[in-house]
Amino acid sequence: MYGLSSWNRASAGALLTAATRRKSMGRRKAKRRASEGGSQMRGKTAACFFRTIQAALLPVGTAGYLMAVPKLLRYSRKTAVSATLFASLYTRYMQHRLGTRPDEPAARLMRVMPNVSRPGFRLQTAPTLVGHSLTGYVPRIYRYPYPREAPLRHQQTARTSLYDAALQRHLPGIDQLVILGAGFDTRAFRLPPEERVRCFEIDKPGTQAFKTRMLKGAGLATDRASYVPADFQTEDWFGKLLAAGYDPGRPAFFLWESVTMYLDRGAVEGTLRRIAGTASGGVVAFDYFSAELIASRSLLMRYARAATRFTGEPLTFGIDNAPPARERAAEFVGAFGLALEEHRNFGTETRRRAAPAGFAVAVVGRARSVVPAEPDEEGEA
Repeated sequence: MYGLSSWNRASAGALLTAATRRKSMGRRKAKRRASEGGSQMRGKTAACFFRTIQAALLPVGTAGYLMAVPKLLRYSRKTAVSATLFASLYTRYMQHRLGTRPDEPAARLMRVMPNVSRPGFRLQTAPTLVGHSLTGYVPRIYRYPYPREAPLRHQQTARTSLYDAALQRHLPGIDQLVILGAGFDTRAFRLPPEERVRCFEIDKPGTQAFKTRMLKGAGLATDRASYVPADFQTEDWFGKLLAAGYDPGRPAFFLWESVTMYLDRGAVEGTLRRIAGTASGGVVAFDYFSAELIASRSLLMRYARAATRFTGEPLTFGIDNAPPARERAAEFVGAFGLALEEHRNFGTETRRRAAPAGFAVAVVGRARSVVPAEPDEEGEA
């Protein structure tokens, strides 16, 4: 009798404890849902105010753009310094200012660039920076890592996330980083010292000399990379890379950002063929435009072709991106003995419509499992 009573009391206590725990868990879940709902509401409210501020300051930003672009294009035409390199530097500067991807070297370089109109630049960035300072909101184009599949208009920032992730993924297996058409890339400053990766930067002599001057002017070290001046179209860039100390017998990561579309087919294919002949385990990451986009008669592409022709960097090369683009990319790199590891589209692909641009990672000498596409997330466009 005593044992049964004790058992009843113990059971009742256990049931009471379980019920209390369930209630506590329920309250915590309710609080979490309320908090998430509140955060979402605050996010939507901040986005609404941010867009309102942007719209109000649109004339200011437009005036700044009209002041900044002509100076950039004239400087490039006069000095033969690439104007297209400014796009990546600009987006990374904005990410730095908005606190999503710290890049102090990019910010310091932006402050000393002679091809940047200071008044125009301040006006051009005002709608975003003022909107952010008043609301704390960061538009999706500048978020890091970039969320979801990127439309073509976000390609410049989305590709930064993709290149950074691919490089981080492969760092344990490489000890050489080769940045092809480096422009004002600042990844040499972001390499972890403990990785002991030697960095090489290849670009046209004029652009590279301009970069080293700007690095010195910004008070930044010029010994973080070995600079290899070479023109992909007319020079043996690989021979110059070897002369600079690159070891073809050791795996390397070749980072080829925003370059292929400005080269001819022979230069693109020759570069990939060279990379395919390097050490097994090496990697090449590159982005590209589709052949259809290069030939597009849209107003935007007409403007882009006219601007790049003016600066001596015409848009010339595109890849067949007929759906499914991943298969076309695998066939393209496979023709040189490379195995596709990752592929992403910039822009929407349907059964009948090709994505206008893409990003690919391919490996040398051995098959790799394909990196799955990121699942779509709910969020602001």
